[in-house]
Amino acid sequence: MDYSAIKADLTARFLKTEESLKRDFAGLRTGRASTGLLDPVMVEAYGARVPLNQVGNVTVSEARMLAVQVWDRGLIKAVEKGIVEAGLGLNPMNDGQTIRIPIPPLSEERRIELTKIAGQYTEAARVSVRHIRRDALDAIKALKDANEISEDDQSRYEKEIQTLTDNAIKTLDEHLKAKEVEIKQV
Repeated sequence: MDYSAIKADLTARFLKTEESLKRDFAGLRTGRASTGLLDPVMVEAYGARVPLNQVGNVTVSEARMLAVQVWDRGLIKAVEKGIVEAGLGLNPMNDGQTIRIPIPPLSEERRIELTKIAGQYTEAARVSVRHIRRDALDAIKALKDANEISEDDQSRYEKEIQTLTDNAIKTLDEHLKAKEVEIKQV
């Protein structure tokens, strides 16, 4: 493995970590309707537990209202039960084929709690980035030990990897700041 492959792998893994953080943030309820809010909901359907998006279509019908169009009317009760059991603090309302889910406003305590959870998600992503950096630095060291690169190259590559790591962590922190603002505004 050469340095360009190490760098490409590092960059790809940083992007995956960032995308994972974005998905985690999408699941945090901020008082505003978002289809990502129902991603963790599992429904008992056809003898198995399946994600909600496999039994119906989730849409944002208003700023504070989600709508779930269930494809099989026989699953409406199971979808309602799955939403309640997901522990999201949501109260689904059934009107036949569509389930409407009003998003209640957040209390100040819940805002503080959500901010802490967002911080925990971000810290986990930072740790992941540091592990990725360590793997890349180990690969650089292996190249040096195999006499494939010089000490000067090793030093230069390590500095470049550190710069990429710092940028990745800065990006994660920017996502956290944006999520904190979103939590406080609603």
